[in-house]
Amino acid sequence: MAYSSTYSKKVKLGNWFQENLFEEDGKNDYLEKKERGELVTQKVDFLKMNILRPVNLTMTNDGRLHFGDVVMLVNMGGEKRECSAVSIRADIDSLKRIPSAGIKAPCGVSAGSDIQACVRTAFIITSVDGSPEGSTLHFEQSFALKTTSGFAGGLYLTSDTQSFQKCALKSRLQEVNLDDSNSFLAWWKVVHFDPQERLEYEGQPVPANVTVLIKHCKTNQALAVLGDHVLWTTYDKGYELTAHTFLDSHKAEQDNNHWILCTSDSAGKGPLILSQPLSAANSEELPLAVPDV
Repeated sequence: MAYSSTYSKKVKLGNWFQENLFEEDGKNDYLEKKERGELVTQKVDFLKMNILRPVNLTMTNDGRLHFGDVVMLVNMGGEKRECSAVSIRADIDSLKRIPSAGIKAPCGVSAGSDIQACVRTAFIITSVDGSPEGSTLHFEQSFALKTTSGFAGGLYLTSDTQSFQKCALKSRLQEVNLDDSNSFLAWWKVVHFDPQERLEYEGQPVPANVTVLIKHCKTNQALAVLGDHVLWTTYDKGYELTAHTFLDSHKAEQDNNHWILCTSDSAGKGPLILSQPLSAANSEELPLAVPDV
């Protein structure tokens, strides 16, 4: 017996009315979110537009670092990793709209492979001991590293003692992140990278654009980038950032702990590190200050 349709094509079956309502509600919800800029694609575009906005680094006139300088923290890379810079690791869940658009605390950080001066990579050397803005930063002197104001929120690079509940995502070492509290957990100090010359340079002005160590004041662990632990972010390939001192057989810190606080080149076009040979940045000898400084 041949099959014959009992109903014509115009007859609606099942919960057709509810299905139409659900479809209309879905369309209206989509249009409302689009109008408010709450779609995922809109949030990603908004995040990238603001966090990748170029920032002018400080151009040093005397070759030294000062409180208030805007710098980048760059690691020149090693055997298993590329050149990278300390970067804000924010995603759409890190965004806030009230009272103004920006990044909410706490927020993660990583060592991003995109070495460009922007909101994501710029940090301000901030005084914690009452030193006036514009004064010279010295070796072993405590300071804080703060993101730029506005979208980046003026958050402080912070760390604390490793625990089961609070540790780095992959390596489980001491965690480093951004917080809005300028407490002792946000205090760091610059140390000479050569242990044999460390005592000699204590109290001397810190030169810009040379290799140094950045140590956490509370835990005395050095800021480190881990090439074995890759973090894929919204922007680029990055490496996990932690506070942990890696020593070689001579009890000297390895290149994981070596950082360059980069200022702008003389033309103001970007980090000085990009306009000079990498070998020069790594091997430049730190000058000693005159006694009356």
